[in-house]
Amino acid sequence: MEPQGVIFDLDGTLADTMPLHYEAWRTMCGRYGLELSEDRFYALGGRPTVEVTKLVVGESGQPLDVLALAAEKERLFLELIDRVTPIESVVDVARKFRGRIPLAVATGADRAIGSKILGYLKITDWFDALVTSDDVARHKPEPDIFLEAARRIGIAPGGCLVYEDADLGIEAARRAGMDVVDVRTFYRPRRVTPGELKP
Repeated sequence: MEPQGVIFDLDGTLADTMPLHYEAWRTMCGRYGLELSEDRFYALGGRPTVEVTKLVVGESGQPLDVLALAAEKERLFLELIDRVTPIESVVDVARKFRGRIPLAVATGADRAIGSKILGYLKITDWFDALVTSDDVARHKPEPDIFLEAARRIGIAPGGCLVYEDADLGIEAARRAGMDVVDVRTFYRPRRVTPGELKP
């Protein structure tokens, strides 16, 4: 059955940004002696930058400014944004449903970054709602961001189909009572540290 509405994650789902985000993380962490492996970065997919920064700074035991470091990581990512490309197989899904049923983006990114990525891909106007980490108090794996997206497009959660690429996001979609497609079953991003991936 065709869904009544479709909700897309952004990073690693519509946009091939995850390697660029990790490059930015690796640069920022390297400056301050912080640790964030690529495998762990993917395991934390869907969490806002501030939450991940708080985690790695806390583990380091250093008295660093979490907000300043999170902002620095985002600036480093924006320096790479001209390398962002669409994940065509997922963008094709959005193209297919565009104008036929309500569509939303629900992302762990903040609004400024999410808007810039959609704008760079020239698909901003395809979506009826953009819900970001700025819009909810609880983030993935809590269901709040998907429930808010469903509310904004006027579709009951059970009528929504979610496209996601991260375990936390998939759990959040399921907790929201939505069907979910795991993008990783047909798309894998480039690895920045190829030897690190565990089978």
